Amino acid sequence: MTTESLSEEDAKLVTLARGARGRVGAARGAAVRDETGRTYSAADVSLPSLEISALQLAVAQAVAAGARGAEAAVVVGDDPVDDPGRAALVDLGGAEVTVHLCAPDGTVVSTLAAGA
Repeated sequence: MTTESLSEEDAKLVTLARGARGRVGAARGAAVRDETGRTYSAADVSLPSLEISALQLAVAQAVAAGARGAEAAVVVGDDPVDDPGRAALVDLGGAEVTVHLCAPDGTVVSTLAAGA
């Protein structure tokens, strides 16, 4: 599935996630849209004292900005399925939040509910 088949808002999340990943050469990038339409993007962080996934960081940014829910998320990377941030996304927005898992080129590999 290409980004053309996504809504304009979800396609924007793909662009943001790809940009976050590309800026630092991370394994994964992620983006989240909150209940008001604001967006947050992040890349995996791997330091000797801190490991945080792209989706965990994007959710943390949303919460820190006052988000009380989430509408959708995107994870982009070579292995987008394994991002542990889905649990954090469920905490913020519930098990039914849509998550698009994408290859590095932005092609949608699968779409699922955060709690799946």
